[in-house]
Amino acid sequence: MTSAPTADTTARISDPAQAQRRILRVLFASQVLSGAGLAAGVTVGALLAQDMLGTTRLAGLPSALFTTGSALTAVVVGRISQARGRRPGLAAGYLTGAVGSAGVIAAAVLDNPVLLFIALFVYGAGTATNLQARYAGADLAARGHRARAVSTVLVATTLGGVTGPNLAAPAGTFAERLGIPGLAGPFVLSGAAYALAAFVLAVWLRPDPLLLARAVARAEEADAVPNPAGAGAVHAADPGEGRGGVVLGALVMVLTQLVMVSIMTMTPVHMHDHGHGTAASGLVIAVHIGAMYLPSPLTGWLVDRYGRTKVAAASGITLPAAGVLAATAPVGSVTLLALALGLLGLGWNFGLVCGTAIIADTVPLATRARTQGTVDVSIAIAGATGGMASGIMVAATSYPVLALTGAALSLALLPAIAATAYRR
Repeated sequence: MTSAPTADTTARISDPAQAQRRILRVLFASQVLSGAGLAAGVTVGALLAQDMLGTTRLAGLPSALFTTGSALTAVVVGRISQARGRRPGLAAGYLTGAVGSAGVIAAAVLDNPVLLFIALFVYGAGTATNLQARYAGADLAARGHRARAVSTVLVATTLGGVTGPNLAAPAGTFAERLGIPGLAGPFVLSGAAYALAAFVLAVWLRPDPLLLARAVARAEEADAVPNPAGAGAVHAADPGEGRGGVVLGALVMVLTQLVMVSIMTMTPVHMHDHGHGTAASGLVIAVHIGAMYLPSPLTGWLVDRYGRTKVAAASGITLPAAGVLAATAPVGSVTLLALALGLLGLGWNFGLVCGTAIIADTVPLATRARTQGTVDVSIAIAGATGGMASGIMVAATSYPVLALTGAALSLALLPAIAATAYRR
C-alpha cells in the first residue's frame, strides 16, 4: 500500500531539484546528531557488559543484541516509510533508539544484566535508522548522481561519529556526578542525540522525499510536469540489472558488515585487556567511525564515475588488509590499531556506498522502501552474527585469529563480483 502525496509534497512538485537540496540539508543535520548517538554506544557497549558479567565470553553480546534490534527496526522503518513516507519512518526509529539508551542507563544504575540486554536490543533501532536514512537521500537523485547523494548523507555521520567516542570519558565523568556508572555515560549522550535527530526530521523533512518521488513519477507518466532532477530520479529500476543486481548489492553490504562489526566489536575489549584506557579505545573507534563515513563523497564520486562493481572489488581488497594489520599490530601500538580500524572502516564504506547504489538502481519506486528494509535486515543479521561470534571466538582463541578470519571472509567478495561481471 502506498500513500498519496501530502499537500506539502504536491505544492513543491514543480521543482524536485530544489526539494532534493533541502532534503539533503535536513538529512545532513539529523545524521550529525544520530552519528554521535551511534558511536557513543558502540564505544562502551561491550565494556559495560564485560563489567557487569565479569567475563569476556559474552562481551560480543551487546553488539549482537543491538544489531538484532536493528534488523527488526529495519523491517518496521521500511514498512512505515513504504506506507507513509520517509519522515515518519525515520523519526520513529530514532525515538525508539533514544528509549533504548534510557533503558541502558537504568540497567547500569540497577546493575541488572537482563534489563541491559533488553535495552540494547531496543537501542539498536538507532543504528538501523541511521543506515536507512541513506536511502532517503537517493529517492530524488538521478541515476548518475545516486551514489553521491547517498554519500552526502553518510558523511554527515562522520561529524557526530568522530565526536561521540571522544566524549566517552567526559560523559562517563558527568554520569558519575549524577550517580550513574561511568560506562553508561555515553548512553546519556546517545539518548539525547537520537531524540534531537527525530525532532529535526519530524519538523523539517518536508517535502517527504519518497512521496515526492512517487508524485513526480506519476506526473512524468502523464507528461504533466517536467523533472529538473533528471529522468533517472524516479525511474529507478534498470531492466538490465534485475534480481541479480539486488542479490549482488545485498551480498556486498552483508559481507562488509559481518567483517566490520566482528573486528570492531572486540577491538576495545582487546585494548582494555592489554592495559589501554577508555580514552585510547575511544580514539581508535573515532578513527574507525571517521573512516567509515568521511570518505563518502569521494567514494560516491568513484562509484558514479567508474561503476559499482569496481568499488565493490576495492572493498574486497581493503578489508583483508585491515584484518591482517589488526592481527599483526603490536598490542601496545595504538597507532597501528587505529590504522587497522581505519582501513576496516574504509572497506566498509566502499561496500556500503556501492551496494546501496546497486539496490537503488534495481528496485522500482513502488516497492523501494520495503525492499530496502528487507536488505537492511540481512545487513543487521550479519552484524548480529559478527558481534556475537566475535566474543566467543576471542574467548576461545584470540583477537588476532578473529581478525585473520575476517580478512579471509572478506576475500569472498572478489569471486562473487567477478561472477556477476562475467554474467553481464
